[in-house]
Amino acid sequence: MAFDYDLFVIGGGSGGVRAARIAASEGGAKVALAEEYRMGGTCVIRGCVPKKLMVYASEYPGLIEDARAYGWKVEAGAFNWGHFRVQLEAELNRLEAAYRGGLTGAGVEIFDQRATVADPHTVELADGRRFTAKHILIATGGRPFMPDVPGAELAVTSNEMFRLDMLPKRALVVGGGFIASEFACILNGLGVDVCQYYRGAQILRGFDDEARGHVATAMQAAGVTIHCGTDVLRMEKTHTGIRVVATDGTEREFDLVLYATGRKPNTAGLGLEPLGVELGRNGEVKVDEWSQTAVPSIYAVGDVTDRINLTPVAIREGHAFADTVFGGKPRKADHELVASAVFTQPELGTVGLSEEAAREQEPVEVYVASFRPMQTLFAGRQDRVMMKLVVSQSSRKVLGCHIVGPGAGEMIQLAAVAVKMGATKEDFDRTVAVHPTMAEELVTMRNPVRRG
Repeated sequence: MAFDYDLFVIGGGSGGVRAARIAASEGGAKVALAEEYRMGGTCVIRGCVPKKLMVYASEYPGLIEDARAYGWKVEAGAFNWGHFRVQLEAELNRLEAAYRGGLTGAGVEIFDQRATVADPHTVELADGRRFTAKHILIATGGRPFMPDVPGAELAVTSNEMFRLDMLPKRALVVGGGFIASEFACILNGLGVDVCQYYRGAQILRGFDDEARGHVATAMQAAGVTIHCGTDVLRMEKTHTGIRVVATDGTEREFDLVLYATGRKPNTAGLGLEPLGVELGRNGEVKVDEWSQTAVPSIYAVGDVTDRINLTPVAIREGHAFADTVFGGKPRKADHELVASAVFTQPELGTVGLSEEAAREQEPVEVYVASFRPMQTLFAGRQDRVMMKLVVSQSSRKVLGCHIVGPGAGEMIQLAAVAVKMGATKEDFDRTVAVHPTMAEELVTMRNPVRRG
């Protein structure tokens, strides 16, 4: 049977774009891609990239304070949100054009509209056109989850945070994950009075307990009011804002309510289940280790599979798919020991097992250093950095590395190389420290603080 395309990709995010480009440029495939919104997906348009730029913007008040302590005569003016938004949009436009240019340069045909799956080898566009493809790749990512709460229409999600007309004076962030915690820090840094509600016992569930406790303490010291064990009962519009009634019996008024209570895979209405593609409880596409669904011609990568929802993972999955199916180089995406960073203030970088997970697996030794960093110590700030290694007692391998402090994301990337290679505690110890740095603490911790 002759097909219109060798590959049709649905979704123009990081995973789908990488798969399409590699299949076309290196695999010689005839490829098409459909994207209903903007090229670049969640990460580039409404996620990692604009969020990190907001993180940078929110850090300047602290830097200006430090500069004065170091002898600089500087004064902070009011933050101009309108100016920042114009600059932000220009950067996103540049990145979107780069993504689009990479695809067209590889020979990929782009359809700027929604696409669904009509049968195992047919894609239907929103305008009614149908195309056949030998292989179909689902790379539609995820979307913010909004619970069914009275007054939910008054709230916004992370999607809208980058396009606010103005900054609020009072904001409530609902949720305790990394997105919620990052935005709480961003808004706080930009001068917003921030409150964070989380129904659990401590924010950043799933991360190392000691590390997330360190982050929460620092956030509260910086001015974020965190209420754990608290959720929203209802929201009501008032003349002066949004009244929020909480489960702890309080009623507070805010100008903005941001819901960051998780994300769901974008599979609704794609037509997958009638074809035999299995979806999980969260709506995720079920795939095997080759990213293949139960329908042999249909594959899926990225957040829509709900495996590890990180941009670099989606890129690796998309590349592995293209190499396997079109490049004659069968390989699986490696999901072991994937490092990640949470861009709260302070940052949290992590790779491997938390202390709690490691203890469930085997006896461990735990090494921890907590100290005030030189830069802000001189400036009189009370910031504290934490470095933590979780080590197997039997093999001596470093099972987990957790860093809380400025530049944690940068440091954990390099530490991840060592952990991925199977470095032992003695390998760390043999490495000569770079002084004076924060990271030198990773190779100078000699005595465990806990065993068991």
